[in-house]
Amino acid sequence: MSVIKVITRENIDNLTKKRVEQIFQKKHQGEDVSFSYEIDPSILGGILVIDNGVYYDGTLKNRFVQLQHKESFNKTQVISAGTIIYNGDGIIRISGLNSVKNGELLKLENGLDAIALNLEENEVGAVILGDETQVSIGQTVHTTGTIVSVPVGKKVLGRVLNPLGHPLDGLPQVETDKFRPIEAPAPLIMQRDKVNTPLQTGLLAVDAMIPIGRGQRELIIGDRQTGKTAIAIDTIINQKGKDVICVYVSIGQKASTISNIVRILREHEALEYTAVVCSTAYDSAPLQYIAPFCGCAIAEEFMYDGKDVLIVYDDLSKHAVAYRTMSLLLKRPPGREAYPGDIFYLHSRLLERAAKLNPEMGGGSMTALPIVETLAGDISAYIPTNVISITDGQIYLEDELFNAGIRPAVNVGLSVSRVGGSAQITAMRKVSGKLRLDLSQYRELAIFAQFGSELDSSTQHILSQGEKTTETLKQIQYKPYSVEEEVILLYIVNKEFLKDVPVKKIGEFNQGFLQYIKNFHSNIISDISATSDLTRENMELIEKAVIEYKEYIYN
Repeated sequence: MSVIKVITRENIDNLTKKRVEQIFQKKHQGEDVSFSYEIDPSILGGILVIDNGVYYDGTLKNRFVQLQHKESFNKTQVISAGTIIYNGDGIIRISGLNSVKNGELLKLENGLDAIALNLEENEVGAVILGDETQVSIGQTVHTTGTIVSVPVGKKVLGRVLNPLGHPLDGLPQVETDKFRPIEAPAPLIMQRDKVNTPLQTGLLAVDAMIPIGRGQRELIIGDRQTGKTAIAIDTIINQKGKDVICVYVSIGQKASTISNIVRILREHEALEYTAVVCSTAYDSAPLQYIAPFCGCAIAEEFMYDGKDVLIVYDDLSKHAVAYRTMSLLLKRPPGREAYPGDIFYLHSRLLERAAKLNPEMGGGSMTALPIVETLAGDISAYIPTNVISITDGQIYLEDELFNAGIRPAVNVGLSVSRVGGSAQITAMRKVSGKLRLDLSQYRELAIFAQFGSELDSSTQHILSQGEKTTETLKQIQYKPYSVEEEVILLYIVNKEFLKDVPVKKIGEFNQGFLQYIKNFHSNIISDISATSDLTRENMELIEKAVIEYKEYIYN
């Protein structure tokens, strides 16, 4: 038998009781129902009927709340509500919430938010977004009909926000009337365009051998402390003046690490076009889970507005761990390595939202740089292989190269960009065509050269040229090159103009030569910038400049 609860401010007459009972008996035609009547002065007036978890709220208190939010209101608001029957580890179970949707935002009576993730026959499992110590069994939870939304637009640039859009930088709340749900469908195939516009990272090794295009998804993968975040931060810094908006999403990192990253971005004047979404290691698993979706929503607003956006997810390994923690607490069936069965869908629905839109959709783009941490270089582990299969290539950083002082420590053999030369300017294609092959050949021969056997002149030449190339590809952190500088450096190393320069002096020589070009031959840089090509005339000018510079420093 269903018990229908009727709550009023004071006792009601028999005629009103009869009318209420007739309405709900008709609704439950053929069922046994009974009615209970309660007095609650706090509702101020009107009537509240609770029928099997559904609230028919026609109270004065509810109308005042609606007026405060400047919303229109009807005489009766119908919402679905339930009661918390379990609370622990940030997970609540709710009874009576019978018209909730998966992923829907729920409101607790104390103002906290939750997300419904498990829809079972007699109860709903949800995760708390906030301080779980404020939650207790017996509290009322009601549906909102929406999912979690975050503030978007230009007002979020230069700000450090948590995954709910609340400020963490000591500044006031983001003042905007633009909000976007964190979950949204990816652009359709017909809404996408070819990825053929380069997104310059400013890192010579990446732009030359693993080019990234606007709208691409390029994975940065490697062991801890191999420079993964450094590549992402350098790329953000390099977007200064290029009309590219950046979003940096931190997932499960130490607060001190994030503070240091924000400081570096501010020092390099990159924070003004960057939004930082931060969930620290101290935050709960649900907040870490929604962090990348929050960042993606912020980036999508700019993409659909016709802008080019770069978003960094740092990192998806910790994101997967947070989702596994939630899933196990929700008692979902565990699969491989205890991850739930939908772990692949978790990252695919996130990364598929990155795209290059066609002109009819505004022509905007979202370039995603997800980061994944490996253990002992094992890229065949569960999460790395999942993300590799979703992305359009990967930049693999090797700890042996990093420890040898080769930074960025890019492993040429395991790194690839599936967009390739279509995301490079013509000048870069001309100077980087054989670079990957030559470097791979050098590193293979360098292993055999360690045994000390006599080498023929051809092998010695390959080793010598490979050393000079490797030194050229080394780069100081937070000092990205312009694409014109990259072209010039690759041209002089390919043409073996560094043959007579000692290996230890290569870096110093390159920096000095670039400064010499800027001071005395700036027309070379401006010409490459204007035409995106390296003409025969410019080649001759570069060669002439090298000879001049050598005479200048050696005499």
